[in-house]
Amino acid sequence: MKPIGPLMWEHRLIEKMLGFLMRHMDKAQASKKVSPVIIDMAVDFVRTYADRTHHGKEEEILFRDLAKKNLTPELKKTMQELLDEHVWGRKTTAQLVAAKEKYLSGDEKSLARIIDFARQLGAFYPRHIEKEDKHFFYPCQEYFSKDEQEKMLAEFWEFDRKMIHEKYNKVVEEYSLLTF
Repeated sequence: MKPIGPLMWEHRLIEKMLGFLMRHMDKAQASKKVSPVIIDMAVDFVRTYADRTHHGKEEEILFRDLAKKNLTPELKKTMQELLDEHVWGRKTTAQLVAAKEKYLSGDEKSLARIIDFARQLGAFYPRHIEKEDKHFFYPCQEYFSKDEQEKMLAEFWEFDRKMIHEKYNKVVEEYSLLTF
C-alpha cells in the first residue's frame, strides 16, 4: 500500500461528515434554528480528525519529506497552496465556533454567520480534497522509493496510534482548568 491510500480513505470520511453538516445547515436555514451540539460535533471532527490527524500526517510527515526533494515548481506551488488552505480551514473553523458562542449567548444574528462559515467549510473541503487526490498525491509518490513509501506509511500508522492519547490528554488538561 502506498502512503496516499490512508490519506485518501480519510478524505472519504471527511466528505461524509461535511455532507452531514451541510444537510444540518439546510435544516437550520429553513427552521431558523441550529443545533449547537451538531456544530460542536462537526467542529470536534474537523479539528481532531480532518485537521490534527489528517492534515497532521500531511504537514508533519508527507510535506516534511517532500520538502527534502527536488520538486517541480508546480508541485512546490501546490504544496504551499495546500498548507495555506489548511490555515484557512483552521481560521474558518475558529470563526464558526465564535459565531456559535454568540448564538448561544442570545445573538440570533449569529445564525447567519454559523450557516455561512459552515457552508464555506462545506465548499472548501471538496475542492481541497480534489486538489490533493487528483493533482498532488499521485505525482508526489514518484519522488519516493518503495522503501521510503513503506517507512512513511509506518510513520502514518504510528502518528494515528498516538492521536487518541493526544486528544484525551488535551481533554483532561482543559477540564483541569475548570472551576467546580
